[in-house]
Amino acid sequence: MLLRRLLRARDHMDAAPHEAWPVSRLAKVSGASQAHFARSFRDAFGIPPHRYLLTRRVERAVALLRDTDLPVIDIALQTGWNSIGTFGRVFRDVTGENPREVRRQMRLSPADLEQVPHCFVSAAHRPHLTIAVSEKRRQAKGGRHGE
Repeated sequence: MLLRRLLRARDHMDAAPHEAWPVSRLAKVSGASQAHFARSFRDAFGIPPHRYLLTRRVERAVALLRDTDLPVIDIALQTGWNSIGTFGRVFRDVTGENPREVRRQMRLSPADLEQVPHCFVSAAHRPHLTIAVSEKRRQAKGGRHGE
């Protein structure tokens, strides 16, 4: 029963990732307390709700970078970011590259991409949900943030 309510909250985030989704709002959607919701979401999906939302926003931004000629600032605003600086920092943390570089790489060989099924291309560019690039770098150095 709880999983169904967690899925409902996740579906709300998926449907409108550009909106603000604080834990209080998600908990209300799922009918659980904030602490119980946050803990249960992390246990069920392997990541905290905020990380899930940020990753969904970045995935949407990657699609817009690939499929449109919109300026990066417009893409940032359309995907729920209020600051281009925050957008760029989180985008780099999740993907390991800045938005302009991602756009440039995706446009290098469109003829090659036409030969590959779209689902494979999308999966190849999807960020890993459970750990950001910045966290991987810290782990590789053997330290944690703030040490």
